[in-house]
Amino acid sequence: MYCDIPRDREYIDSLKDFIAETYGIRATAVTPAKRGYYGETWKLQAAGGAYFAKLDYLLHHQARFQGSLSVMDYLCVQGIDFIGRIVKTRDGQLCSAFRSGVLGLFAWIDGENVETDETKTPEYRLLCRIYSLTKPGFPIPSADFSAQAASRFYESWDKLKSAPKTRGGDAILSVFEQHKDRIAHCASRLSHFASICRKDTGDFYFTHGDAGGNFFIGQGKHYIVDWDEVMYAPMERDAWVMCCHAWARELFDNTLREHGIAYKLRPERLAFYCYHMFFFYLDEFMECLPFWDMSERVQGYLEDGWIEERTLFADTI
Repeated sequence: MYCDIPRDREYIDSLKDFIAETYGIRATAVTPAKRGYYGETWKLQAAGGAYFAKLDYLLHHQARFQGSLSVMDYLCVQGIDFIGRIVKTRDGQLCSAFRSGVLGLFAWIDGENVETDETKTPEYRLLCRIYSLTKPGFPIPSADFSAQAASRFYESWDKLKSAPKTRGGDAILSVFEQHKDRIAHCASRLSHFASICRKDTGDFYFTHGDAGGNFFIGQGKHYIVDWDEVMYAPMERDAWVMCCHAWARELFDNTLREHGIAYKLRPERLAFYCYHMFFFYLDEFMECLPFWDMSERVQGYLEDGWIEERTLFADTI
């Protein structure tokens, strides 16, 4: 998201100087990396190799970012080599503070972001290695099976109706009005499955939240990067995105069994995440309204069929 904000030479030089002082790495070139959604991302070229710098300026997200780094560090110590190696500061810290942002520095992964039906097999295998290393006590969120995502959306919708005109605001209101019945249906179903799932909060693991969208292939190796949203949650949080396909549900269950994980995907949890994520993405769009014209993105999201295919599957449960 933040890679779209132009940065002048003063800013880039300041970042280079900060990294040299804080990490002992003197970058010879700094270019936008354009990876990830929440952070401002940069590729740093230095004498010792390339690095990936991520800056999180969202105050409500910075604690999550910092918590995720402690999980990544633990996983790397356990031998996980496919999530990206954190480069620590001179004094051994996992992150640093640059201006008003939290900065994380990583070894650069030279690969291509790829997601196809064929990449699901290695993706699920890598996730199972993470699940097997789940350990309590890290400062990361835990799933609560809440219906708050829908409530937040409706609050934002109401505010938009009465707010001063924003870029694309009228167009977005028109799209919401066209789809109001479907949105209301998803909100009702989310509340229903949230109440069911809250009765059992067992079998929580480290989950990524968007592993497929962050699956990289490079130099004959597979990676899952961008662990900012790591959370204690049921594995359905990682499986829901392909759950409308019977072959993907079967593959996920079989991969769990192959890795000795005694769990099978539960329909009510898959349904919860289909409806929850329907509103999660709408909430993300609404947060961006003060900065960007999101009208085309919102219209495409509600009308291109991708999310509808998932919620229609959930309607059958």
